[in-house]
Amino acid sequence: MSDLKRIGRALLSVTDKTGLVDFARVLAEFQVELVSTGGTAKALRDAGLAVLDISDLTGFPEMLDGRVKTLHPNVHGGLLYRRGDPAHVQAVAEQGIASIDMVVVNLYAFENTASKPGVEFAEIVENIDIGGPSMLRSAAKNFEDVAVVSSVAEYGLLIEELKTHDGSLSAETRWRLARQAFATTAAYDSAIANTLEAHFAAEECAIDALPAVDASAPAVALPETLRVVAKRSAVLRYGENPHQRAAVYVDGSGKGIAGAEQLQGKELSYNNLVDLDACWALASEFESCAVAIIKHTNPCGVGTGPSPLEAYRRALEADPVSAFGGVIGVNRTVDGAAAAEIAKLFVEAIVAPEFTPEALAAFAAKKNLRVVRIRPAEPLPLLKQVSGGYLVQDADAAPISAADLKVATQRQPTDDEVKALLFAWTVCKHVKSNAIVYARLKDGFGQTVGVGAGQMSRVDAARFGAMKAALPLAGTVAASDAFFPFPDGLEVVANAGATAVIQPGGSVRDAEVIAAADMLGLAMIFTGMRHFRHG
Repeated sequence: MSDLKRIGRALLSVTDKTGLVDFARVLAEFQVELVSTGGTAKALRDAGLAVLDISDLTGFPEMLDGRVKTLHPNVHGGLLYRRGDPAHVQAVAEQGIASIDMVVVNLYAFENTASKPGVEFAEIVENIDIGGPSMLRSAAKNFEDVAVVSSVAEYGLLIEELKTHDGSLSAETRWRLARQAFATTAAYDSAIANTLEAHFAAEECAIDALPAVDASAPAVALPETLRVVAKRSAVLRYGENPHQRAAVYVDGSGKGIAGAEQLQGKELSYNNLVDLDACWALASEFESCAVAIIKHTNPCGVGTGPSPLEAYRRALEADPVSAFGGVIGVNRTVDGAAAAEIAKLFVEAIVAPEFTPEALAAFAAKKNLRVVRIRPAEPLPLLKQVSGGYLVQDADAAPISAADLKVATQRQPTDDEVKALLFAWTVCKHVKSNAIVYARLKDGFGQTVGVGAGQMSRVDAARFGAMKAALPLAGTVAASDAFFPFPDGLEVVANAGATAVIQPGGSVRDAEVIAAADMLGLAMIFTGMRHFRHG
């Protein structure tokens, strides 16, 4: 593709007016006739540019509160007819339809409106753009003759090309813009469909009685049709390994790890982002100040405390060897004291909701350390690709408290054991199965002691967790992400020094396991909830 097409008439109708006037001025310099609608026309006139109103082009006024203004043959005929097709040329000539060689459109901010707390159904509907996507599709379909501009980010590049080619654009540029336009309308339609499906059960209520939307309310069910729309925000150097390509795609919320802000350090890698997501998910589980140190998505140390510094010290103490080169998540603002201590260790990345100026100053000396500020995101259904399709499930976000626990043994756990068990259970949820977590209370706050992760045998997970312990195991408690199918795993835990165990229960051999716990003098709690973590 190399042939140039001169722009003679451009139709501009935008919600985001950033850079609009500067771009339109360049078009006007090349004697491009500007046609526009509503607020866009006013902005151009206010800047001193000559503009033809869309109603003068169509012969009809804007109607129905602006719902109908560009849906007209004089618009879509001018966009869609093939300039090199004699029959098309004759047809538009007979109808008095003039060429439109460029469309500049960005769409109503539907997602911003739909996400507003308490937004009414009528307001959501009015922010479904009809004319804009229609013009984008018409122009994109006829990219051989028409340029379609769907993003303000394109203005600068197009200005350069227009100046280089005396008001013309190349076929390569028109083709690129067309692909971008179709991607824009696809994402827009998916956002509408996802919003309506998530917030409204049309079968259960009349259309005139739809409730106000609670933007934080979860969907009533998993969607019948899965629509995943995300925009590429960065190309990564590589994926998990150097021979794999990788990129980051964002959902537009600006939240979570994908939308987090990097404040300093080397470029984030694919593995950094995966580990940051894992450590943030774990640290943010706790109401008290918590620090999680992650290595290859598994926690090597987790601690809670009265301050980030104390929580970090507890987390590091659990496994200082594995913590080297790890990724850290903190669920509080990181202050100077915590940062100074963290900076003593080689750390790949750290994520927190905020950092004080003193913390940033302490980290500044570690130029390669990636410092990431995050806006928390609400739990969303989890998506996993398998060959031929996708698996979708709810986030593993079910809460549990002391009131939900069932003591299965003769010995009752102490209050401190219950606190330690709940801490261990929360950590265990974030460990690859089969998982066993040893933990304790230190000065009233939780601390991991040993983590057995990703073992094919639960007995091996119990042994590995004990082997990894850098702190004394005597008097610890243990959590198991799934039930003990036989007493042998429980016996390993008891022999390691644990005095109480938390597990889901539900094995056909529960009675044998309970009898073994009673014989060993353990307190054992059933949660009735499993926390397998396979990927």
